[in-house]
Amino acid sequence: MTETTDVVVVGAGFAGLVTARELTRQGLDVVVLEARDRIGGRTWTDHRLGRDLEMGGTWLHWTQPHSWAEVTRYGLEVTRGPRSEETYWLAGSHVRRGNLEDFMQLIDPGMTRLLEDTMKWIPRPDRPLAAPGIEDVDQFNLQEKLDQLDLSEDERNANEAAWVGHFNAPLDRCAYANALRWTAATAGSWHLMHEASAIFRLTGGTRSLADAIARDSGADIRLGSAVASIEHDGGSALVTYGAGRTISASRVVLTVPQNILHQLDITPGLSEGKLRPSIEKTASRGVKAWIRVRGPIKPFFAYSSQHHPLAVVRTEFVSETDAVLVAFGADATRLDVNDVQAVRSALQVWRNDLEVLECTGHDWMADPYSQETWLIQQPGQLTRYLAAQQENAGVLHFASSDYANIWAGFIDGAIESGLRAARNVRASIPAATAELAPTT
Repeated sequence: MTETTDVVVVGAGFAGLVTARELTRQGLDVVVLEARDRIGGRTWTDHRLGRDLEMGGTWLHWTQPHSWAEVTRYGLEVTRGPRSEETYWLAGSHVRRGNLEDFMQLIDPGMTRLLEDTMKWIPRPDRPLAAPGIEDVDQFNLQEKLDQLDLSEDERNANEAAWVGHFNAPLDRCAYANALRWTAATAGSWHLMHEASAIFRLTGGTRSLADAIARDSGADIRLGSAVASIEHDGGSALVTYGAGRTISASRVVLTVPQNILHQLDITPGLSEGKLRPSIEKTASRGVKAWIRVRGPIKPFFAYSSQHHPLAVVRTEFVSETDAVLVAFGADATRLDVNDVQAVRSALQVWRNDLEVLECTGHDWMADPYSQETWLIQQPGQLTRYLAAQQENAGVLHFASSDYANIWAGFIDGAIESGLRAARNVRASIPAATAELAPTT
């Protein structure tokens, strides 16, 4: 027997949860189908190494309007890791040592020159396609633009490592426009962008926000419900999921990551503007590792280069007996995050005094429901595809952090996208609109 509902939302990440909440509050019946056995999508708070750790997306900031509004709505607390007391970086094969301010001063000239035209090309981050000529700028990769600066070896290594930490990918795959978009979101300040993208996190983990939205939504959230196919026409869609169950809906909102959209069985098929970027894939393909080391140690930051298995490492938790580090590299195939010896060797690029006790992580590239980390576009993808990615296809609507305008790839972008999709879905159901209109 086929069920019926007003809206089916595919995916229970932040985009899907926000979409569901907004639509149920408008009086619509919403069913959320989530393939995993948990909500959260590419965010995932899991208890490992003796602490609650973020396997995926983590950071937010008061310059991120949508996520901060949710923090305020639910009264959530925000914290940060310990402040760095030591910083290590490489000049060729030589390890330099200082404090974080030394490193920031080292990268400042390169960052400033690289991003000096940010507000020319993206004067408003909520309209990333508006500036004339942005399509020409979007053809460059970040490595090309860094090479044009002709930096010293110290500066080049330091700048590249900082960007690998941000972008989680080889820099010659990353569109320069990504750097402009992130910096435009903080009004052209690279220092503020650096803080906004990597410092502050929810005290209760990302799951505290996901759980709050899910509880507030009133939607029927079904875990372990992978979608097998979607058939749609001018008025409704039939969704097959799980062990052959079917549900008919007036509208369907797809919130799957960009890299897997083309793998869904959708009839009639989607446009090239939606399928092509999914086939091309995002630039991001990196690794995030959590590492427990014997303590006590001083909190530290370390930067190497994009050619090392780990490009950035920093202390996130510290006690008298141990410390937990978080680390990022450009390519997930270069490091098994569960291999203690491999992780120990990666850390020895900077220092050989750290005793690795345990390590862990999640391979998002191998995860069948993500196949990417956070969104970083390849050259040309922003201007060729973003408008098409955001458009609905008849009764099918689309929401994902990958399709956001301002903080694409962040929790904030997922919330922005979910709000937009919910508004568009609500406006596209005239009967419901008439029913729910206030009387005078």
